[in-house]
Amino acid sequence: MKCLLCESFSLLHICKTCQENFLAPSLYKRKVQNVDVISFYKYEDIKKLLHTKHTDIGYYIYKILAHNSFQKFAQEFDYEYPVVSIPIDDTITSGYSHTALLNKALQSKNIKQLYNILRAKNTLSYSGKSREFRLTNKRDFTVNKFNEKSVLLVDDIITTGATLHEAITCMQANKKEVLFCLTLADSSLKESFK
Repeated sequence: MKCLLCESFSLLHICKTCQENFLAPSLYKRKVQNVDVISFYKYEDIKKLLHTKHTDIGYYIYKILAHNSFQKFAQEFDYEYPVVSIPIDDTITSGYSHTALLNKALQSKNIKQLYNILRAKNTLSYSGKSREFRLTNKRDFTVNKFNEKSVLLVDDIITTGATLHEAITCMQANKKEVLFCLTLADSSLKESFK
């Protein structure tokens, strides 16, 4: 097959050279409700790859992105006690759940992955919608019970922050502490750090 980025022959959907040259993650940070949201890519840099989410190839692209960002983050993550990571609305669509796939990449000694915890009752698509639409049409999350108190929330893209704001509020209402959130991409970066 051909690499999706450079069109060279590759056994992977994105060759190792392109992964190293074009998909090397950085760390970007912004806040939602006084909680840090850490992202690995600028949305504009990987927009075409993110748009594969609901296609057959999306699973493979998201797996590569998760490996290059979330998995590397998890390997270096050190905390005073183990925490849990929870994907935002990991309902399966298009044959897989993109947030569950990202969450799975966080497997490490300090992070325990949970699934089927934070689900949206509202299934409207937010893709390409305005902030007003997102605020008017809340996700209406439900939280399935779990014992741990400290959590990391996982999503693929942060745009307005409305989804994460609602998810954080929902977790806090269930007496959980959101340590921070992880996303693949941020569409409006505030600051960068390394």
